[in-house]
Amino acid sequence: MKRISQNLFKIMLVAFVLTSCQEKADKAKTSEAEAAAVSESTSLAYVVNVTDSKIDWKGFKPTEAHTGTINIENGNLMVDDGKLQSGTFTIDMASITVTDLEGDGKANLEAHLKGTVEGKTDHFFNVESFPEATFEVTSTESIAAGQTNLSGNLSMKGKKQNITFPVSISYEGDTMTLESDAFTIDRTQWGVNYGSKSIFDNLGDKFINDEIELKVLVKAQKS
Repeated sequence: MKRISQNLFKIMLVAFVLTSCQEKADKAKTSEAEAAAVSESTSLAYVVNVTDSKIDWKGFKPTEAHTGTINIENGNLMVDDGKLQSGTFTIDMASITVTDLEGDGKANLEAHLKGTVEGKTDHFFNVESFPEATFEVTSTESIAAGQTNLSGNLSMKGKKQNITFPVSISYEGDTMTLESDAFTIDRTQWGVNYGSKSIFDNLGDKFINDEIELKVLVKAQKS
């Protein structure tokens, strides 16, 4: 009985910790796609350094979470007087990796997410049909010193939605660093529906949370 109580306590503790971690990330404001921002003719161009740029992700189930990264494939950002004016970057969806697992568990989950498993092609990101996602800046709003609300169109799996999330932007020499706070998006708004309670009935506790937590890091060099 004591061992059962201890195990139950551990399960409850894990669930509490995961829920608490998820609640720390604010949900990005999401709306219909908008016109891309246009920079001034005097704006300076920065080219994304793909080696040092990435997106960290975290997905949640009722009693566990998985983490990983996605590579940024290319991109350009336009800056005028230290303020981000416009820009786009491309996300290599086939680069999805899982960082909290090893061996077969890691390989199996990565294949499932990419949709390279027979019969599970469109469960998540279906990278053969949709190898890239893109983000294009639509507007920026300064909210504090070094803090900016960044809005842009996220295109993924053939769907485009505008999202707004906070970032910090800094400069050191010819290097620009754009780093977001952790934020969440509702994956079902881009047609990533597998295991969603808001889409499917009778999943019981076998569901996967609709919210994916993201953290974006972009480093770019003045061209």
